[in-house]
Amino acid sequence: MTSDWMDLESKYYMHVVNRQPVVIEKGNGARVWDVAGKEYLDFTAGWAVTNLGHNHPEVTSAIQEQAQTLLQTSNQFYTLPQLRLAEALVENSVLDKVFFSNSGAEANEGAAKLARKYGKIHLDGANEIITTLGSFHGRTIGMIAATGNPHYQENWGPLSPDFVNVEYNNLDEIKNATTDKTCAIMVEVIQGEGGVIIPSEGYLKGLREWCDEKKILLIFDDVQCGAGRLGTLWGYETAGVEPDVMTLAKGLGNGVPIGAFMCKEWCDVLEPGDHGSTFGGNPLATAAANATIRYMIEQDVPSTALSIGAYLRSKLEDLAQSYSGVVTEVRGVGLLLALVFQEQISAKLVAECNQLGLLLNPVRPNAIRLMPPLIVSESDCDEAVGIIETALKKVLGN
Repeated sequence: MTSDWMDLESKYYMHVVNRQPVVIEKGNGARVWDVAGKEYLDFTAGWAVTNLGHNHPEVTSAIQEQAQTLLQTSNQFYTLPQLRLAEALVENSVLDKVFFSNSGAEANEGAAKLARKYGKIHLDGANEIITTLGSFHGRTIGMIAATGNPHYQENWGPLSPDFVNVEYNNLDEIKNATTDKTCAIMVEVIQGEGGVIIPSEGYLKGLREWCDEKKILLIFDDVQCGAGRLGTLWGYETAGVEPDVMTLAKGLGNGVPIGAFMCKEWCDVLEPGDHGSTFGGNPLATAAANATIRYMIEQDVPSTALSIGAYLRSKLEDLAQSYSGVVTEVRGVGLLLALVFQEQISAKLVAECNQLGLLLNPVRPNAIRLMPPLIVSESDCDEAVGIIETALKKVLGN
């Protein structure tokens, strides 16, 4: 029973997550099933991870083949899956070099190290990185300082003084915070964890111009926005702005843990011994990621995400119009969308949706985040919006 598994979690697992009362056992495509056999339409995708859907045949086949061949060896040796993935990422982006980690937080840590060494060599020892309020870059002791959210920072002080948090979508604040100690600016193309916050037109371009003027690095945290989610392979393509450094994770391995940071060749200042990882770039993870990215490119999955995202958004906007006094906004790009409410009802709404067979994320007290697999159909979207409306009526007492 579900309660038995929940009791087991309570007994043995550190209470660091307020879980929804669903014990998921298996998945396929855009759907998952719990231990009681109940089916759910999954519009969380493991927090924007299973972009090709659960149990995708190409990825599963690659994992099975690699598991029978080689799981792990030291990074002092060459491995074929790692080199193939490196080639795929570089040849299909504007970046020139890549390093593989195990998560987005690790990727961001690596990018920060690269930026600080760049500052040491080229900017008279500059070591500060400007990040933004409402951002999310991970929960490591370094990245909580980069993450501009007091909720993630309050228990872990003193924080690293080398990250300066300023208001997102405010170019003047970036400029005012820039000093001779600044080596980089790190932002998300869209703030996903912040509530799907989209910058105004010209903001990211302005950051690019400012970094060029000051000869500092522009880092895009593409952990959530990358791997096709916004309707382009990488978030910078949607923005029309090239970063000097880009970090990846989540959808890169379609569920197998992997992260990466990439950079332009001219700012690749790392040398042997500067950075490393026992498991980063291991054969199993890179084989899965290679299958994911190559399938995504060959089948033009990002274009599908763009068109289906537009369809889902139109349905959500119809819902918002029908509940204009309750729903205040629909925002997002591609298949990273948010439905925003006048009141703080997202937790109740998500709980009702769980009961009705739809998994969502209450990203803010007054907003739910929709980030389904990129292979969802129009009928899946119709079903999801229908469930949301039914749940909304229940929450409102209608």
